[in-house]
Amino acid sequence: MKSFRKEVWMNVPTRRAFVNITAVVEQCLQNSGIREGLCLVNAMHITASVYINDDESGLHHDYDVWLEKLAPHEPVRGYRHNMTGEDNADAHMKRQLMGREVVVAVTAGRLDFGPWEQIFYGEFDGMRRKRVLVKVIGA
Repeated sequence: MKSFRKEVWMNVPTRRAFVNITAVVEQCLQNSGIREGLCLVNAMHITASVYINDDESGLHHDYDVWLEKLAPHEPVRGYRHNMTGEDNADAHMKRQLMGREVVVAVTAGRLDFGPWEQIFYGEFDGMRRKRVLVKVIGA
C-alpha cells in the first residue's frame, strides 16, 4: 500500500465563500500514482469545511442564505464564544453543519464520483491563509 499527503493552501478574500477544489484534488490523485484506494480531503481549520455537492451557483447562494439563517454572523455579541474577543462563533457552527471532510473512492486512478458530484472548500471566516489536507491511500 502507498500513501500520498499534500497540504493545499487557501486564502479566500471574503469572509464566506464556496470554492470548487475538485481539479486540485484530482491533480493530487494523479501525482500520487495510486490507482485503487481512498482519497480523504479535510479542512484543517475549525472555521472551514469540505463537502461534496453540485457546482451550481443557485445552490451556492442557497447554502449561504441557509447557513446565515441557522448561524447568523450578527449580532456578534449574541455568542458566548465571541466574548473572548473573537467574532467567528457563527463560522464554527457553519463548519459543523457543512462538515469537516469527505472521503472519495479511487477507481482506475480516478475519483469515483456520482453524477454532478464535485468537492468544495467552504470558508466561513476567511481573509487569511488556511490549509486543506489531501491524503490518498491505496495501491
